[in-house]
Amino acid sequence: MAPPAAMRWPLPSVLVLCLLITPSVAIYCGEDDCYDLLGVSQNANASEIKKSYYKLSLKYHPDKNPDPESRKLFVKIANAYEILKDEATREQYDYAIAHPEEVFYNTARYYQSYYAHKTDPRAVLVGLILVLSAFQYLNQCTRYNQAIDMVKKTPAYKNRLRALELERSGGTVSRKKSNKMDKKVEEELSNELELQINGAEKPSVWGLIGVRFMLLPYTLIKFMIWHICWFWRYKVKQAPYSWEDASYLTQRSLGVPLHTWRNIDELAKEDLIQRQLWIKSNRESYLAEKRKESKRRR
Repeated sequence: MAPPAAMRWPLPSVLVLCLLITPSVAIYCGEDDCYDLLGVSQNANASEIKKSYYKLSLKYHPDKNPDPESRKLFVKIANAYEILKDEATREQYDYAIAHPEEVFYNTARYYQSYYAHKTDPRAVLVGLILVLSAFQYLNQCTRYNQAIDMVKKTPAYKNRLRALELERSGGTVSRKKSNKMDKKVEEELSNELELQINGAEKPSVWGLIGVRFMLLPYTLIKFMIWHICWFWRYKVKQAPYSWEDASYLTQRSLGVPLHTWRNIDELAKEDLIQRQLWIKSNRESYLAEKRKESKRRR
């Protein structure tokens, strides 16, 4: 016969009641006391706990004592040792003894200690960096191959291949043959061209997150040395800028991406450097000239 509706307890309420009735200490060593199982006091140090455990192991280990009851006792002893040998779990157990009324808190700490993920955070970080680096490299390869395939379909690329073929053959390629290039020859000529596409550079391991992370200390030291040398050379000694440093200042003052700056004609680049655009007045005059030229073209 089922109990009246008023006497029925919902499942969550039953679980809560069980937790309240069962002492939180019992989740560690059951009804026994972990210290009593090992025969030590609560003030025992790690060495005393370890010594007592080995002594009891010799007495109750199944290989030493075939009695079934000793096997059960040894399991309890081993469990008590696992709890007390670790400083964190022992501290939790001592707290549960001192504060048995904090049932939910003690229970939560126990399950977090035993069932939480115990992977070293450093290993997780290294694994994450490796995964991100792998995805980054695959993305670079995909973008580069797609860009190369698109460029190979353009007439300009085919004309460059044809010019290179004529240069290699000394201009002896027949018209009939020149209408359609052999795939093997086309592949060889394509490798010689070494296409450079802005925004889809050839994949390199030096740009990966993992490699940069490993080289971060070296990069920071190099960056600091560079700044110190720069300050000493151009601020203290007031030396004139070298061509490389003047090129860097010009590129930065114009806000031009590095790969775009590298593709600028050398004569145009030299003209820009001679203008000393890193000086504010020179840069403003140059930009004003460019705006005037743009209006004239319109």
